[in-house]
Amino acid sequence: MTAGRRVTHWIGGKPFAGEAERRGDVYEPASGRRAGTVDFAGRAEVDAAVAAAKAAFPGWRDASLSQRAQVLFRFRELVHGHRDELARLISAEHGKVVSDAAGEVARGLEVVEFACGIPHLLKGGFSENVSTRVDAYSILQPVGVAAGITPFNFPAMVPMWMFPVAIACGNTFVLKPSEKDPSASVRLAELWAEAGLPDGVFNVVHGDKAAVDALLHHPDVRAVSFVGSTPIARYIYGTAAASGKRVQALGGAKNHMLVLPDADLDLAADAAVSAGFGSAGERCMAISVVVAVDPAGDELMAKIRERVARLKVGPGDHPESEMGPLVTRAHRDKVASYLDSGVAQGATLAVDGRDPDVLGGAGDGFWLGPSVLDHVTPDMDAYRDEIFGPVLSVVRCGSYEEAMELISANPYGNGTAIFTNDGGAARRFQNEVEVGMVGVNVPIPVPMAYYSFGGWKDSLFGDTHAHGMEGVHFYTRTKAVTARWLDPSHGGVNLGFPTSG
Repeated sequence: MTAGRRVTHWIGGKPFAGEAERRGDVYEPASGRRAGTVDFAGRAEVDAAVAAAKAAFPGWRDASLSQRAQVLFRFRELVHGHRDELARLISAEHGKVVSDAAGEVARGLEVVEFACGIPHLLKGGFSENVSTRVDAYSILQPVGVAAGITPFNFPAMVPMWMFPVAIACGNTFVLKPSEKDPSASVRLAELWAEAGLPDGVFNVVHGDKAAVDALLHHPDVRAVSFVGSTPIARYIYGTAAASGKRVQALGGAKNHMLVLPDADLDLAADAAVSAGFGSAGERCMAISVVVAVDPAGDELMAKIRERVARLKVGPGDHPESEMGPLVTRAHRDKVASYLDSGVAQGATLAVDGRDPDVLGGAGDGFWLGPSVLDHVTPDMDAYRDEIFGPVLSVVRCGSYEEAMELISANPYGNGTAIFTNDGGAARRFQNEVEVGMVGVNVPIPVPMAYYSFGGWKDSLFGDTHAHGMEGVHFYTRTKAVTARWLDPSHGGVNLGFPTSG
């Protein structure tokens, strides 16, 4: 992003041409400098985007499944061809290293590829002769205008959990991305247009709570998808549901990694560091708590410290960087405060990342290096809160049963993992743990696109997870038809080869 660049909305197939009453600043986290501005939508801009989506809906709903699939295939190829450009945009505004940003684009593309199979995914059911010469069948139809409200930590991937499936199902879409890193969403809109998506099917409005509330209350928005913190997810769910909308609201997380004494501790230490500090810990599937069952704790901690000491912190575009800065200065300071409170409440600061060695120099960037708190207990703020940054807490337990009780008692239920060489223990864990996504010797158990993503308890509001078949069901309504046809008919002879269109 060049200094002074203005990021605006995408409405009806083109950039918004009006003037914004309010704007927000967009920063470059590695340098701390203001890199541009983003327009904030008010009710008028949201109304325009929803109106464009509503106007485009009848035509897109009636487009054949093969036509929709063709547009999706073209979009997939365009995103793949521009993945490096998208990764650089994400890195500049979010701060994550370019390789991590490229991985984000790749995981988003998996959902696009899943949605390319929409002709198969929208097959209904059929029962012949439910009564004499009467057939019954079910069909899946789009809900209408859908909205997506997405967080800063994955400005390409999380929107791509939503809009490919929604659009493939015949809906139109209004995206409200994070105002902290807005450029990737607009670039995706441009690629949709290049792929041949009709104007108005995909729209982007930027902004803050005013834009969100306008979407939540808009009578023409039929479904709302959200990913973010638990307090906001609860608000989104309650507000949108009260307005009669279908809602899936994915909230926060406190993901635990259970390490049993029989585990390969080198593998476990690699996993804890990778899953705890990738993307600077700013991801809902980050491992934020390692639960070490004695006697594994001391040896595991030594291995974690050894690996953390070798991590390289630096700007996202530096070829040697493994971890970048945090997204804003305020967020950096909030995350760092948990190191102070952790020590004050009795934890041991095993690794202090508050003054990291930064490749090329720290300058005025939003830097916080990998940090580890040991001997954390459940009553500490560092354990209870979703920190959303590069702070790994280590809890010591005396047994599997004690660890299981700790994990299942946590109010969040997003993701968890167990590291062990005991198949029976792993099977027991996946059966008993009160968490929606489980990894066995896999630290970040994000499912593939053909499965669905989402947790339990305070990590999910609504009944439907993202992408996969649950995503298809969220963006469609089932219609049951009972039919009797008494007279056969035909359309005459045609020797041409039949085609779809």
